[in-house]
Amino acid sequence: MPNERQRRQIAAEAARLLVTHTETDYTQAKLAAARQLCQGPVRSEDLPTNAEVLAHAEALADGGAASLDALHRPDAATFDRFHFYAMLLAPLEQVVQDAKSHPEGDALYHSLQVFELARQQLPYDEDFLLAALLHDVGKAIDPRDHVAAGLAALDGFVSERTAWLIEHHPDATAIRRGTLGHRARKRLEANESFDELVLLGQCDREGRQCGVQVPDFGEALQYVRGLDEAHGE
Repeated sequence: MPNERQRRQIAAEAARLLVTHTETDYTQAKLAAARQLCQGPVRSEDLPTNAEVLAHAEALADGGAASLDALHRPDAATFDRFHFYAMLLAPLEQVVQDAKSHPEGDALYHSLQVFELARQQLPYDEDFLLAALLHDVGKAIDPRDHVAAGLAALDGFVSERTAWLIEHHPDATAIRRGTLGHRARKRLEANESFDELVLLGQCDREGRQCGVQVPDFGEALQYVRGLDEAHGE
């Protein structure tokens, strides 16, 4: 079992492997770092968390300029968008939600459930999968208006379609409840991604279970990165 100093070293080395693209999966990066720094096998539960790794990765990326603070927002033209997604997702683990509407617990666990449900429905739709994974990132920025905060953070890092799905995912709940006005619904129905919006709302509603297995966000991002690379071929 690594001591606290070794744990920090593993987190720092895993971050270096990710930032340099030597590894693209968080779990594999941590395991590779542990093999380098520790004698003997290391149990997965003794490895640093993804959030610990990201704290080091954020300091490394762009000389430490990558920050969730809007004043130090990464340049979308030069910064790896998947690392930025990871920076936005990691703090959601600390966002505890209302137990009545979200019995599953923290916002990251919810987001990963929604992503997994979305992947089961439309496994090759990158825009839709990113909307499912990132729809609540604003909760760690401004919980008073998490949709606007999330969209502001993601501006330039996601497609217009992904942004539209995130922007209107609360409307999908209103549609299900029958509380959305007729004209508002008609405007949404005119968009070619209306069916995916309704499906996103369904995944959002169903992604609130306790004890279900989900990938970690590194694995989820690696899956979407694979789609992006395949589309670019």
